[in-house]
Amino acid sequence: MELKTLFEQAVADSKNLSQKPDNETLLQLYSLYKQATEGDAAAEGPSNPFDFVGKAKHEAWSGLRGTSAEKAMADYVALVGRLKG
Repeated sequence: MELKTLFEQAVADSKNLSQKPDNETLLQLYSLYKQATEGDAAAEGPSNPFDFVGKAKHEAWSGLRGTSAEKAMADYVALVGRLKG
């Protein structure tokens, strides 16, 4: 199967996991998805200093700076595969 097709299936599967992943895993899923679909995060994070969730998401995504879309897709597919068991 083509990587993009596997990625799209993994995105759909991630919404139907038997258990909700912990926050760290959710951040991994978020950052890999954003890197795969949008590329590198903007240098500036959220402007609201009290947006802790937004800041955590931005930091996780920024940590993947320079990762190719293909690698992010492959890592996302592998992570969802592990979560599915």
